[in-house]
Amino acid sequence: MLVRLFKQEAELEVWKQDRSGRFALLKTYPICRWSGDLGPKVREGDRQAPEGFYSISPGQMNPQSAYYLSFNTGYPNAFDKALGRSGSQLMVHGDCSSRGCYAMTDEQIAEIYSLGRESFFGGQRAFQLQAYPFKMTALNMARHRNNPNMPFWKMIKEGYDHFEVTRQEPKVEFCEKKYVFDAAKPPDAAKDPVFEASAKCPAYVIPDEVASAVAEKQQADQAETAKLIAQGTPMARINTGIDGGMNKVFASKLPDGSTGLSEGGDGQGLSLVALSRAPGTIPSHVNPPRGPVTSPDEPLAASLAPAPAPATRVASAAPNAQSDNFFSSLARKVGLGAADTAAASPQPAVPAKPKIIEAKRSDQVASVPKTAAAATPKPDTTKQAAARPPLKPALADPPPPPAAAPAKDSLVAGAQPIVSPNSFDSRFQSFK
Repeated sequence: MLVRLFKQEAELEVWKQDRSGRFALLKTYPICRWSGDLGPKVREGDRQAPEGFYSISPGQMNPQSAYYLSFNTGYPNAFDKALGRSGSQLMVHGDCSSRGCYAMTDEQIAEIYSLGRESFFGGQRAFQLQAYPFKMTALNMARHRNNPNMPFWKMIKEGYDHFEVTRQEPKVEFCEKKYVFDAAKPPDAAKDPVFEASAKCPAYVIPDEVASAVAEKQQADQAETAKLIAQGTPMARINTGIDGGMNKVFASKLPDGSTGLSEGGDGQGLSLVALSRAPGTIPSHVNPPRGPVTSPDEPLAASLAPAPAPATRVASAAPNAQSDNFFSSLARKVGLGAADTAAASPQPAVPAKPKIIEAKRSDQVASVPKTAAAATPKPDTTKQAAARPPLKPALADPPPPPAAAPAKDSLVAGAQPIVSPNSFDSRFQSFK
């Protein structure tokens, strides 16, 4: 097993060895959150996620992590220590929360953790973690040519190139405060060279087939980079003040989502993945990247928030409701039914909230047919029950509170003996 991380792309790759001994890509996981800026970690508390080559042993796996599951990246390595860099407990973990770590969802880290654990059970003593600011392509090298971290990135790109041309895990050594990849003892040496990060490099060689393949790739990349620069490839901004990044598949699921320093942060890029399923549960406390990228000039969240319902929708129905309730109340006082008033006007659109009020009023009106049924034969009760469903649309218009009391009094008065059951029946004759 071998793992590669890319900040700008916000991706974690898991590679597994096939039967030929070469590594093949098993799966790519979108990174839920990483913090800091593009560039290596330098000191404790700088929120930087580390970059470079690290080794993960079984002792670095933490099944009791406060962030579900995790493994320690091994920062600082011998190179970092030689430069006086500080920091500790830099992890790849779950919970989608980063303070210098690479954070995944709990579901993702469970899968990655199990792959690492199984590789140890299969006899692998440690797996390599390669952390990069971005995929080390000619285009990215051209875009970031003005970044002060470029000398460091060119150094670790050599290890990237070794893996690209060989599909073998590069052997990593340190000397003279720099990385050395795939070093071997010279033909006339009796023993393997010994490397120390702060000491002078011993005599070593790189196998000819590897050295020639890497040199060929580097020449091609350098030529392509120079061509892109000559064509006016714009330089990436530096010191943006944005804290880290997030893969677009997660940013598209958040109301104020932003990919930060990661790719795909334009509104269109987020809208294209908004309907795709997120690879795991995004916790409610997730903190998406903040900074200029969420300014009005680049409103990334605009395409993410659902369109709100028009605020005037309920208000527009209010005048009609007041008018209808006034005349219907007047009609009840002179002995006319509310159904006649409703039949004379079209049914307006009913917003969600008034439906609750409508259900309550239907219960009140339902008491009227029950009272009338006491004074009429049983077959008439069946007819009145059949007439009840059409009454519901007539009461859809929500009455203002002052009209409620008169309506209640009118209903009670209409059930008294002074109004004959026949008149009540005739008022609803059209609904039979």
